[in-house]
Amino acid sequence: MCLAVPGRVLDIGEKDGTRMATVDFGGVQKEVCLEYLPDLQVGEYAIVHVGFALQRLDEESAKQTLELFAQLGMLQEEFGDPWEQAAAAGGEPWPFADEPEPETAPEPVLAAPQEEVQP
Repeated sequence: MCLAVPGRVLDIGEKDGTRMATVDFGGVQKEVCLEYLPDLQVGEYAIVHVGFALQRLDEESAKQTLELFAQLGMLQEEFGDPWEQAAAAGGEPWPFADEPEPETAPEPVLAAPQEEVQP
């Protein structure tokens, strides 16, 4: 599912001639295009869909929506690891969670070639 999610603008810059922002979505930060909201400022909230800020939003509404999405697990669905989500949907545990470091084999010891002694 693809959601339009409220986020708070943390900083604004330009990338390849396009006005971009780092936006916080309840702890997840993403790069977002601001071309549809050219006057959006740092600290303001916007509804973001597929990487584009589409509509300005007041702080209270944004926080309520983010809280509701978090309670419903929709933020994890939207921003979580798709491989982990696929594993969970298939009823399998995520194989890389808390996986111990693989043990390394000791380096082989190379011996100098032995000369054959002729009788």
